[in-house]
Amino acid sequence: MTHAGGSSGGPSASPRSAQLTRPGTPSVETLLEALPYIREFHGRTIVIKYGGAAMREDELREAFATDVVLLKYVGMNPVIVHGGGPEITDFMKRLGMEVTFVEGLRVSDAETVEVAKMVLLGKINTDILTRLKRHGQPAVGLGGEDGALFEVRPAPNSEKVGFVGEIERVNVDVIDHIAEDYVPVIASVGTDREGHSYNVNADEAAGKVAAAMPAHKAIFLTDVDGWLERPPDADSRISQASVEEVEAALDEIEGGMRPKLAACVEAIGGGVEAAHIIDGRRPHSLLLELFTDAGIGTKITA
Repeated sequence: MTHAGGSSGGPSASPRSAQLTRPGTPSVETLLEALPYIREFHGRTIVIKYGGAAMREDELREAFATDVVLLKYVGMNPVIVHGGGPEITDFMKRLGMEVTFVEGLRVSDAETVEVAKMVLLGKINTDILTRLKRHGQPAVGLGGEDGALFEVRPAPNSEKVGFVGEIERVNVDVIDHIAEDYVPVIASVGTDREGHSYNVNADEAAGKVAAAMPAHKAIFLTDVDGWLERPPDADSRISQASVEEVEAALDEIEGGMRPKLAACVEAIGGGVEAAHIIDGRRPHSLLLELFTDAGIGTKITA
């Protein structure tokens, strides 16, 4: 399957020259290829789930920041939702805390949630804000408690995983007000009606935010080329799929791809035009997916 990186309403897919496929090679053709998409996306909201290698390697963190600033400069409204699982694990180990996962979710007592909030809001969120500001774009960091952004309830298997929650409601007004002038940067934590804090899966949070707004697109950065066929091989990336195809396959999918695909379904169910799963290990992957005909990841549409 193939897809146009921009949208189903944009230019049709076409082969790209060898020059355009070499990362970092500037050309007039590159700019001309991007122009229709820049025009189409002007004024649109793009929710970006930020994580994986793109968050861990300094060069990729810088590339991500410049991409987001460019999106804002050309008239789009990027909204970042991030997690930080590896960093939380590192801090827990430093503190001598036990790290356990059940069904892909971190088993979280009250102390674990406090460490997660410290890492997500105090370290990762602040680092993202600093990089965006350095590249010329002020941003505002948010947690689920800020402006009652997320209303959370315990996850269905909470008796196994503890204080892990799922989002019942997103207060879109908070995001809309900030996004007029700044880039909202949202950490995946929240509280329930009684004020108890919970870890929230960042993919789920991004899908819920995109659906609630609704955004024009939702983009999920990961550490693989996209959604891969099974068994995977050199050409196994699924370039384009429908929601029906994803839903039919969900029960057979394991690991980190499952919550991303489920979040794509959630987003499109809320009115998002397309959801994309892209390889965050590749510098400037956001721009390559949004502003080129071929794209680089998996595009899921209704």
